[in-house]
Amino acid sequence: MYRMMLRVRSDARENRARILQAAREALAEDGSASMNQIAQRAGVGPGTLYRNFPAREALALAVYQDEVTRIVGSVPGLLAELPPLEALRHWTTDLVEAMRRKHGLGDALSPGAHQAISEQSYEPVIAAITELLDAGKTDGSIRTDADPGDFLQLTGALWRAASGPEDRSPRMLALILDGLRTQPQR
Repeated sequence: MYRMMLRVRSDARENRARILQAAREALAEDGSASMNQIAQRAGVGPGTLYRNFPAREALALAVYQDEVTRIVGSVPGLLAELPPLEALRHWTTDLVEAMRRKHGLGDALSPGAHQAISEQSYEPVIAAITELLDAGKTDGSIRTDADPGDFLQLTGALWRAASGPEDRSPRMLALILDGLRTQPQR
């Protein structure tokens, strides 16, 4: 009996993960993708989808929250592999892509839901930026007056910049990061 319960829980987790992945892909392609299309893409029945996510907005919110959790959780690994300024560059690029996907979810979210996800994600994102900036301040590569809130506000322009061949966000990010660098004393 206990093994069967573990298997069911494991299956439920796998179903939820497949649904989130399918929803992420479907909503990125077409913000108006239906719940049935997402269920089919995930390889689950509509009942399984609605048991996990009773409404389309709940699914869209879960997709976004999953993205924020993944991005915030990537900070320690990036700092272990890269110098702080490069870790911040990689992390910010990932954040920009996630924010662009969030805006792609616009059809699936009410204005109130947009507000809710912004409020829910603000503190974790600020904490991640703080960790990245503090690592750079500690090694001397980032100015000591760099502020996480200022950085987040500046990067807001990056996800609003057009993506594609004329994507200006990498150049804009380079300018922002250059402004964070410590300047040699003259």
